[in-house]
Amino acid sequence: MKENLPLYLFHQGTNFRAYEYLGAHFGRLNGKKGVFFRTWAPAAESVSVVGDFNGWDREKNPMERVSDGGVYETFVAGAKVYDNYKFAVRSKKGWVNKADPYAFHAETPPGTASKVYDLSGYKWNDASYRAAARGRSVYSSPVNIYEVSLSSWKRKENGDYLTYLELAEELVPYVKKTGYTHVEFMPIAEHPYDGSWGYQITGYYAVTSRFGTPHDFMRLVDAFHQAGIGVILDWVPAHFPKDEHGLCEFDGGPCYEYADPRKAEHKGWGTRVFDWGRNEVR
Repeated sequence: MKENLPLYLFHQGTNFRAYEYLGAHFGRLNGKKGVFFRTWAPAAESVSVVGDFNGWDREKNPMERVSDGGVYETFVAGAKVYDNYKFAVRSKKGWVNKADPYAFHAETPPGTASKVYDLSGYKWNDASYRAAARGRSVYSSPVNIYEVSLSSWKRKENGDYLTYLELAEELVPYVKKTGYTHVEFMPIAEHPYDGSWGYQITGYYAVTSRFGTPHDFMRLVDAFHQAGIGVILDWVPAHFPKDEHGLCEFDGGPCYEYADPRKAEHKGWGTRVFDWGRNEVR
């Protein structure tokens, strides 16, 4: 397949919407509806996509290397929303199944697969909030931020988490009643270990499935906006965990992390450090 602008910009380090190209995206090929899968694994010997749609057989959907910089692509006809999938990456160390770094949804822990998801279709109801925000002076307006962990703010009697939809019913009026102008969520990007409080992320483009779907999360944000409350998300661009399905040695060696072992690991956290000097990582 011919190189295109999103791919060119990705390797240049200036594709600021790379999530619209990499990952899993619905489309059509030769008249058939399905999903385009793309990932970056420059040192891999080969890559396949495996999932519910092919019995997790890495022989069925091999991916084509479409750039010298190491982006792989394939199309799977008939793949559908909520299908679980991973990238099977082969290196000199053998095969390993990796979650999609650009996935929009993920399997609920302790499962570690990515899920096909379509972000479109939610109807927002926050036009008045957005209009008011555009006309407000941030330099003369009060700011009072309520920081909260969605996993610990409140639990059900059996210990289960409140869902995004249940939080919309309970957390929004609480924040409004107590006089806050904004709510700040501790990291809610997908992460494997509850004890990390979300600070060791494996899926930067997927809100955690612990509390529901991406559309459910949109409903929560929408509810805050309708109550006149801004939403801030914590983001963790410094380091990532070494879980096998995550970013660590994604293509069999240093990929998203520094190649220099003196810089590659955050010893205090037991995590890997992003190599921001690499265009594709940046």
